[in-house]
Amino acid sequence: MVVFPILHKEVPAPSLTLFVVKAPEIAAKAEPGQFVILRVEEKGERIPLTIADFDRQAGTITVIFQEVGYTTTCLARLAVGDELLDFVGPLGLPSEIENYGKVVCVGGGVGIAPVYPIARALKEAGNHVISIIGARTKELLILESEMARASDRLLVATDDGSYGHHGFVTDLVRQVMEEEKDLAVLWAIGPMIMMKNVAETTRPSGLKTMVSMNPIMVDGTGMCGACRVSVGGETKFACVDGPEFDGHLVDWNLAVRRAAMYRDEEQRVIAYHQGGGCGCH
Repeated sequence: MVVFPILHKEVPAPSLTLFVVKAPEIAAKAEPGQFVILRVEEKGERIPLTIADFDRQAGTITVIFQEVGYTTTCLARLAVGDELLDFVGPLGLPSEIENYGKVVCVGGGVGIAPVYPIARALKEAGNHVISIIGARTKELLILESEMARASDRLLVATDDGSYGHHGFVTDLVRQVMEEEKDLAVLWAIGPMIMMKNVAETTRPSGLKTMVSMNPIMVDGTGMCGACRVSVGGETKFACVDGPEFDGHLVDWNLAVRRAAMYRDEEQRVIAYHQGGGCGCH
């Protein structure tokens, strides 16, 4: 039986957890932009997490996740030495890495984690990488030193002004677009509203803008249809057609509505377990 032990655990920011998981077969094939689907227990939910890093030699995958519901809360309670029941991947299409010239990588909140391997790969491919990262406050900012090493230029924003630019990453996107007239491609990963706003910021200029969609997923093979998104008027499945799509073609209003479909059910589950219902192991 294949097991997936947790080799390392960190709490890089409040409500965020980093795991390094032993998964040599996945690490051997993982590429920037791909994701894994994991499960904590037999009757547990299957959740997708974009790969934050991979080490082929060590045979490890790094994931960073935020506690937003019952399953991620259970996941965060695991410790070094605990094993994940399922850890499937790499899934999805990898980022299209080539030498474009001058590129921009934008990460917001926990979205900094998946944009990091993309920035690193783009720099290794010879691109001039300008990175923009942001969070609500300084204490929630992650991977700043890693992003600095992967970038030729790094800009930082915080919503409350506690560090870097006082404002949103979109402010810095506008600034970079005004300063740099030869940008080729921009990647934006983070909360859905952030990705939507970045896409709307770049739309007038036509700057190609790639976003990573992370909707509800069940099987990760395109069979269940739970992760469908509308892109350019066509139905796509994030797990097999994505997770990256052209942000100018995504139907953001539909994506936002679908992301909120099970919010009430999630809150009821949390309330049930807080009230003494069956807890996670």
